[in-house]
Amino acid sequence: MTVALLSIGTELTRGEIVNTNASWLASELTAVGFTVNTSDTVDDDLDRIVAALHRLAETHPLVISTGGLGPTTDDLTALAAARAGGVELVRDESTLLAIRRRVEARGKTMNAGHEKQADVPANSEILPNSAGTAPGFAIRLRNATVYFLPGVPREMKTMFAEQVLPRIRSSAPNNTHQFRLRTYGLGESVIGGRLEGIEEAYPGITLGYRVHFPEVDVKVHARGATQSIARDLAAQATAKVRERLASVLYGEGDDAFPDVVGRTVRARGWRLALSESCTGGMIAHLLTSYPASDYFVGGAVTYANSAKTRLLGVSEDTLRGHGAVSAEVAAEMAEGARRLCEVDVALSVTGIAGPTGGTATKPVGLVYWAVAHPGGTVVRSSVFPGDRQEIRIAAAYAVLDLLRRIAGNLPELSAQEAPAAR
Repeated sequence: MTVALLSIGTELTRGEIVNTNASWLASELTAVGFTVNTSDTVDDDLDRIVAALHRLAETHPLVISTGGLGPTTDDLTALAAARAGGVELVRDESTLLAIRRRVEARGKTMNAGHEKQADVPANSEILPNSAGTAPGFAIRLRNATVYFLPGVPREMKTMFAEQVLPRIRSSAPNNTHQFRLRTYGLGESVIGGRLEGIEEAYPGITLGYRVHFPEVDVKVHARGATQSIARDLAAQATAKVRERLASVLYGEGDDAFPDVVGRTVRARGWRLALSESCTGGMIAHLLTSYPASDYFVGGAVTYANSAKTRLLGVSEDTLRGHGAVSAEVAAEMAEGARRLCEVDVALSVTGIAGPTGGTATKPVGLVYWAVAHPGGTVVRSSVFPGDRQEIRIAAAYAVLDLLRRIAGNLPELSAQEAPAAR
């Protein structure tokens, strides 16, 4: 069954926010066997929303719409749905009561905006929202069933799982299967080259790529006569993909790079400290986005040379002789953090993130990173391309990947695969 997605909101058409809802829904629907072949975005204009609903319902048996169900005057989705279906907008009393209870439980007072969220097209099916105030609803339009969900990602995801998926799952062909592999170390074009010929070798397999800097996901999607056949086919092709991407493959499914790094350090029984300069605490943020208290001790953001000396014990002679952005300083920063925090392993990063500060010999993007561990201190460097944020992210990933490989006794990337090669 084909599905169309409709995202509603002027903030989307103006580029003020990124439309993560559509990509998430498409991934979830694909995983259960639906084919998403249309994803449209429309601004908060009543006539254009109505036209989009008519157009999509004409050619798709299932439409999922997100956004425009809030309390403000530019939230027009419920009215547009009623107009598209040729029915009145009515106030649902049970929904109004649920909204009142939720609002008052937060110690707030109901207002006209809250009440507006209880207005739905007549004869629609109400979809309760356990994560927020605005309910969703479903209507029949032409030959399609159209589900309307809030645009707030947390609410949308909860409602899709609780209200929409149980209603539509039986309509899926149930003849597909997909694996998602997570990689770091190569660009999309290089990965595509390495996987050349796999789709031809495994009929029914489609490879997809998702770039989220500096990572690339590879999706191995199989379609067969039955789900069992599709699963077996996907497993065969995925084994070949894993083989070709072994050096840069760090996980699959919902694995997250910082969490995988943390699990590797934890498995080694090491305790970790950080010393950051140009990344400004980004590495600590990445690691502590997941549970880390059992292995991560702490660290220091030593931006100024004086802080590197006072807190980490970096030699003033080293700073004068080699400069803050150097292999020697990176090594002393990591060793100082390891000594200061009395841990097994410590990381350091020092570099020029730009947009200013570069020279002919030390250009913007030059970064040194180090890992001090029981076997010694390893220092690496690269000149990363990109803007300030991209350089900082690239540096954070580079040192975390080096830590992962040292802690996991994995070989380092080759010269062609190293961060400098991207």
